[in-house]
Amino acid sequence: MATPLAFTAGYTHSVDAVRAAYSDEQYWKARIAEVGGPGARLDAFAVEGDQIRIQLVQSIPADQLPPAITAVRPGDLVIPRTETYTGTGGIFEAHVDGAPAVVRGTVTMAPDGGTGSTTAVNGTIEVKIPLFGGKIEAAISERLIELLGNEATFTEEWLNRQ
Repeated sequence: MATPLAFTAGYTHSVDAVRAAYSDEQYWKARIAEVGGPGARLDAFAVEGDQIRIQLVQSIPADQLPPAITAVRPGDLVIPRTETYTGTGGIFEAHVDGAPAVVRGTVTMAPDGGTGSTTAVNGTIEVKIPLFGGKIEAAISERLIELLGNEATFTEEWLNRQ
């Protein structure tokens, strides 16, 4: 059974400003360099009409992982991730190389009622390993919430500099 993933980021900037950052390749390069982890990279970036598609690879060093994960999958976790945005919504999918773990879901951007906006991430984490899957999903959820928070902080700071 999959573990739910939910995260909401608040920005002092409009949906249009957040969307403009997402459609800027320099934003993605800077974000991956700052919060992507060792060996992180942007593999592909494309804007076609109102669609944005990003493929990136992030990693989590083995020494930052809980024993529940390293017992099943030793070494660093290499995590390819794809995000696609159209209008004010998007979808994402990530997996762990060499492990039966998948994270997927949606992203929704909306005005916050003032001059800012919110971005809501909702999805699932699924690790198909008997007995240990739920424990590993919980550990991945914790790391993802931390990563999403770091990415939101980076985005707010990026927008403040623009």
